[in-house]
Amino acid sequence: MDNLQLKEFTTASGEILLYAGTPDFIQLEVLSKGAGDIWHSSFEQGYKNAFPELVYQTAVFFWYLNDFDGLDQCVSWRVNPNAFAVRKSVWDLTKGFDSDYENPQMQALDFGFRCIRFLGGVPLYVKNLFPAAQKEVVGISQKDRHLFFRKNYKISHALFMIYRLGFWKISEWSTFFSIKRAYQKRNDTSKLPSRALLSIQDHPSVSYIVPTMFRQEYTLQLLDDLSNQNYKPTQVIVVDATPSCERDEAAYEQKKYPFELKVIWQQSKGSCKARNEAIALCMGDYIVFGDDDIRIPADFIQNHIRFLQTYSVGACNGLDIRADHHKQNLEDLAHKLEQLRRPPFVAGCTQMFSNANSCVKREFVNQLVGNDVNFDGGYGEDSDFGMSLSKIGVTVLSNPFAVNLHLKPPSGGYRFWGTQAKLLGKKRKSQPWELDTPVKNITPIPSPTVMYGILKHYTPKQLTEYKYKHFTYYLLSGSKLAFLYRLLRLPYKNLQFKKSVFYAQKLRNLGTRHD
Repeated sequence: MDNLQLKEFTTASGEILLYAGTPDFIQLEVLSKGAGDIWHSSFEQGYKNAFPELVYQTAVFFWYLNDFDGLDQCVSWRVNPNAFAVRKSVWDLTKGFDSDYENPQMQALDFGFRCIRFLGGVPLYVKNLFPAAQKEVVGISQKDRHLFFRKNYKISHALFMIYRLGFWKISEWSTFFSIKRAYQKRNDTSKLPSRALLSIQDHPSVSYIVPTMFRQEYTLQLLDDLSNQNYKPTQVIVVDATPSCERDEAAYEQKKYPFELKVIWQQSKGSCKARNEAIALCMGDYIVFGDDDIRIPADFIQNHIRFLQTYSVGACNGLDIRADHHKQNLEDLAHKLEQLRRPPFVAGCTQMFSNANSCVKREFVNQLVGNDVNFDGGYGEDSDFGMSLSKIGVTVLSNPFAVNLHLKPPSGGYRFWGTQAKLLGKKRKSQPWELDTPVKNITPIPSPTVMYGILKHYTPKQLTEYKYKHFTYYLLSGSKLAFLYRLLRLPYKNLQFKKSVFYAQKLRNLGTRHD
């Protein structure tokens, strides 16, 4: 955008912000102290849910595909080029708008998307930061659409887009080849550095939740790690679903820990229900969610709280490092981090959420009540919880400083119940998501709980695009020799997909549940 003239605003702390339009400077001063890097009020200006063609790349695997409703502030990458503000340091590092695009609107959308998706930037919609104006009509040309796909993604995604828009359209192919010859995929290396962490203020209390099953020895190991924290939790709640015939009921009484330890012997089934039972007992200002098969260094909880306070946000997702084998320890974790040259991990808007390593202000956990138990017996509960936080206006960030080593032992854990889902016939034990309709001859794929999450958070059109993506991936991945087999198997795969939608719809009809 060669004719873009941004003005400067200097905050009380001396930081320079660049802006277009007429922002509320008092509000902008306050915002500059928070997590945001880019601010706009584009929802009322015609940009809400602009550029829906992004679905052809991301399908339903990007939290911020759809803008959120009914919020005064939330994460949104859909920037209006005529009314936005940005930290000058961010603008300079990212080189601002890309003038290869014809349309300033596409330049701004690409800038916001590139920051949130690749560079660790935090773009925020803020209601009334800029005055309401006449709504713009956002028009993206065919050339700019293809240029976006070329600069940001592999060629295969543009080919999929052409397939979905109409592979017979000569103009799509002509534009595709023209853009492919003239431009290259970006290599974004200038990621925004994470901020230096501040010291903990006001000494907040911390509750730590550990659901476990058939893994008491790993849980005891984790309790030792929690005892050695520089900033100790005030309360640890273990929800143990190990059957009474196979558990040691005195296991948690062998040591005295430097925190209040509560043990719940779980009678219900499911990790979501386990976490909800623990949440009901939490008294801490913050809740840390952890799996039973992790090791955590002494600065783990300290770095969660410091991070959230430094960025002034309500939730973060820690850094999960996969162990090479389940007997590795904290020395192995230190070695892995040294190899990764920690940092330069970025701390932008998270693209996922993990109940193995996350920290949330208790007030927001209580606002959601807890995990949606419709996910019990399957997968997807982590992502649902994180996205649900985003949908109530919480900025959920990646925290590269709170690191765990994920051991992933070969047995135990809540997936023990879910293994029954792979069986058919009389040997099969029904899963919670089957409700009153047990699975018979056709195993639903994808997991009905994953499909439920799609129905819950995305539109019917986006579900359709996910279906096409799902089957395209199935057909084209794997051995070329087996392509004909996969092609002949498509009718059965379609029955499995429909069966998954059937169960997911039944869950959707029940609505979000917590017990």
